[in-house]
Amino acid sequence: MKMSSLYFHTLREDPSEAEIPSHKLLLRAGMIRKIVSGIYGFMPLGLRSLKKIEQIIREEMNEKGAQEILMSAIQPAELWQESGRWNAYGPEMFRLNDRHNREFCLGPTHEEIFTDIVRNEVNSYKELPLNLYQIQTKYRDEKRPRFGLFRSREFIMKDAYSFDRDWEGLDKSYQGMYDAYSKIFTRCGLNFRPVEADTGAIGGSGSHEFTALSEYGEGVIAYCDSCDFAATSERAECIDQSLWTDEKWDEAQEVKTPDIKTIEEVADFLQVPVERTIKTLLFHTGEETVAVLIRGDRELNETKLINVLGIPEHCLEFASPEEVEKVTGAETGYAGPVGLNEIKIIMDSELKGMCNLIAGANKTGYHFENLNYGRDFTASVIVDLKLIKEGYACPSCGQPIHLARGIEVGQVFKLGTKYSEAMGAIYRDENMKEQLMIMGCYGIGVSRTLAAIVEQNYDEDGILWPMAIAPFEVIITVVNTKDEAQMKLSEQIYLQLKREGIDVLLDDRAERPGVKFKDADLIGIPIRITVGKKAADGIVEYKLRREKDKSELPAGEAVTNTVMLVRDNKNS
Repeated sequence: MKMSSLYFHTLREDPSEAEIPSHKLLLRAGMIRKIVSGIYGFMPLGLRSLKKIEQIIREEMNEKGAQEILMSAIQPAELWQESGRWNAYGPEMFRLNDRHNREFCLGPTHEEIFTDIVRNEVNSYKELPLNLYQIQTKYRDEKRPRFGLFRSREFIMKDAYSFDRDWEGLDKSYQGMYDAYSKIFTRCGLNFRPVEADTGAIGGSGSHEFTALSEYGEGVIAYCDSCDFAATSERAECIDQSLWTDEKWDEAQEVKTPDIKTIEEVADFLQVPVERTIKTLLFHTGEETVAVLIRGDRELNETKLINVLGIPEHCLEFASPEEVEKVTGAETGYAGPVGLNEIKIIMDSELKGMCNLIAGANKTGYHFENLNYGRDFTASVIVDLKLIKEGYACPSCGQPIHLARGIEVGQVFKLGTKYSEAMGAIYRDENMKEQLMIMGCYGIGVSRTLAAIVEQNYDEDGILWPMAIAPFEVIITVVNTKDEAQMKLSEQIYLQLKREGIDVLLDDRAERPGVKFKDADLIGIPIRITVGKKAADGIVEYKLRREKDKSELPAGEAVTNTVMLVRDNKNS
């Protein structure tokens, strides 16, 4: 490709709306363009890199025996109603009606569609196992689109769905996809880590998330250096560290705490450790108000609470000050477990054995001292509700946990019979007996992976594309396009590299050399061959984007080095 005919426009300054490096650089390098908030178009260079990611995905999926199809993004409501997710999915779903007032949605995911196809066409055990996948645009109406391609309302996703005869078959399919994902992200040049994850709105019995490590990631993973434990912070279990478990129970008493509302203020006022306090949080679930009890120094893991309640994420909201006062009879800041007999109380397991605790008295300006579980208050559910933090004990080996930020680029799920049972996806076994298909689903955020690669590969001058994902593998920069010798040698190198199957970009624009060099660095082409004043002698400048050093080489040697480097990277 010659840059004189390439649709290509860069930006010299960071766009004001861009917050993180990948968002800034993809916009500045002319790879994406914002349409409206959370919706982006891909320009020629960005689309080339995106297609290379897709090709890697196809190669590894096909290697595992998966077959590619393509479904519509428009899905009928009745399939989602059949699975029970039409109302459960929440406000992130784009919903629409046709001229006959039939309800549809723009697909955020495709479990229902794939299950419907397979249940209507697959009847015999002989047709299983089966794995179908697609690479397609998905839609989710994010409440707050941000970070460019990381949290957008329209995105490109690879989703696959496996159908097996039994759970053993699902385990095999799941492991196959896990291995394929590891190869895909390795080939994309990502520094990633697979971790145990919550199944969320997709559901199922088990899941792993593939997380690209990045300080700008919205997700947090917990891991242990002393064993192989790794999980998302939402999924990670916490070991209870109950304190003051063997003290004599003192008599509970009400103490005056005027204008003292926060846990820290209460602990300071009563001269007790924060660990000795109970944090009482009230939530509304859409159907009821519930109270949650957790140690004062701990942070609530809302995902764990949502799973305990068995409700969609969007249904959980903090109770309003008016609701708090109605339930407790007190202003916010004075809620406690004593006397909350009319609502469900869910308590973190760490509190059960602790003695003589402090909590709100459900009376404005007052708290209780010396509260003890079983005597002064009880709970409907006792379960781990804690959000894991740096230094907490590893749930596997007890050593200190570490946290790292990351970007979710893929996730695999063991769905089991969640959808096959709801939608009647059955097959006949060897004895002609009807059996439920055992399902798995497997997603990769293709456009998100593109951004994650940039997030891990850039410097002060621009993007540092891994060879396998770069829009072009080599750029030939002509210093002076009016110089006949320079143009002749550039064309010669260009044609030689094309014949070798190299993706080569020839910068033949009538621009100043400085502009060309800046653009080459910004768009991140891995190899740059500069044809300048020594062109008449057949000498060029050879430079790798990731290295500061450059060298002068005969043009033929530059071509040979380029071909070898590109092929070595493709084969690695």
